[in-house]
Amino acid sequence: MASGDEQRPLHLLFFPYIAPGHLIAVADMAALFASRGVRCTIMTTPVNAAVIRSAVDQTNDASRGTGAPVVDISTVPIPDVGLPPGVESVADVSSEADILKSLEAVRLLREPFDRFLAEHHPDAAIADSFYSMFARACKDSLLRNNPLEGLVAPDDPVSLPGLPHRVALWRSQVTDPRKNELQWNFDKLVHAADQRSYGEIFNSFAELEPDYVEHYRTVLGRRVWLVGPVALAATKVLPASRCGLAPEANRCLRWLDEKPDGSVVYISFGTLAHFTAAELRERLILSHSAVGAFVTHCGWNSVLEALSAGVPLVTWPRHADQFYNQKLLVEVLKVGVGVGSGAYASKIEDRGEVISGQKIAKAIDGVMGDGEQAEEIRKKAIELRAKAWNAIEKGGSWYDDVQQLINELMAHRKSFHA
Repeated sequence: MASGDEQRPLHLLFFPYIAPGHLIAVADMAALFASRGVRCTIMTTPVNAAVIRSAVDQTNDASRGTGAPVVDISTVPIPDVGLPPGVESVADVSSEADILKSLEAVRLLREPFDRFLAEHHPDAAIADSFYSMFARACKDSLLRNNPLEGLVAPDDPVSLPGLPHRVALWRSQVTDPRKNELQWNFDKLVHAADQRSYGEIFNSFAELEPDYVEHYRTVLGRRVWLVGPVALAATKVLPASRCGLAPEANRCLRWLDEKPDGSVVYISFGTLAHFTAAELRERLILSHSAVGAFVTHCGWNSVLEALSAGVPLVTWPRHADQFYNQKLLVEVLKVGVGVGSGAYASKIEDRGEVISGQKIAKAIDGVMGDGEQAEEIRKKAIELRAKAWNAIEKGGSWYDDVQQLINELMAHRKSFHA
């Protein structure tokens, strides 16, 4: 291998899904790898690039003079599939027809993706998928076994075999191929791509899902690296790029300062509920001592933010990986209480399900009240906060796995050019 190639930094191409939560997590992940001397490029469309442009610029400004490579954004036009002008994200679609078009647009981005590979020869491409390790294992079991066969009633139990824990949901809480063939086929396509890949990177940490690290490596025979919580790690590695707060956040923090510890309920339902990208970055809020519970849709970014802050959760899932994440939080980790959400739906679909105020109040009391269960939940949340922070220290799962992956890819490059 030529000596120049030996000195060339590792080059990773990130290809995030076209949704703000995915884009922001990928931007944080790229910042972490750049801090270890890796050249990183994020490929996305112009409107989606605008979501992360400020964060990427702040990362590059913070690392200037450190020798770390800059993070680049490579923009490609959204394929013309009939979406309204300016609609390039699933957060902006307003009909089932546009959801179908957005999935077709993602499929057609394969051509500029392949062209980038041919022209720039990155050492590896990281294509954004979904889920926590627990949720991915659940989806793997669902797609392999299709336990929905023969089930009719919405409350029929769906057991997912072959997992470290007993996992059972209602039929109404999982993607049903008879009702949503497109989503089912898309999930199968993503799953097949994951199976063909060199390995999988998770925005998680070993102490959060230890049984599923073992499950992936021994039962499924997959290479896995846990490089999270990426938001927390990015704040540690590049603190200067994460210190700015919007005026609204400062007003919120001043209001929180006036409240007793553990007395405030924070509510957020993520980007697909039309929250702005700026709101996603207001992380000091969850860490405030006045916040005693987080009512969440169980999106994985929100889950990791709450656990990193030691805040127990009131779970209100809607779709995607959210019902699986609720199982992890409520039944495995025991750091949350559910409001009783029972029906899977798309971003657009009306489930016809109304959660009563009494159920919501009961769930909130279940994590903020004086009972023994609530006290135990709060204790476990604090314990997980410590484990999340330990994961990003030297010798922690994030610190070690990032370097291990870099070393493996460098060795792979060396053997390829030998």
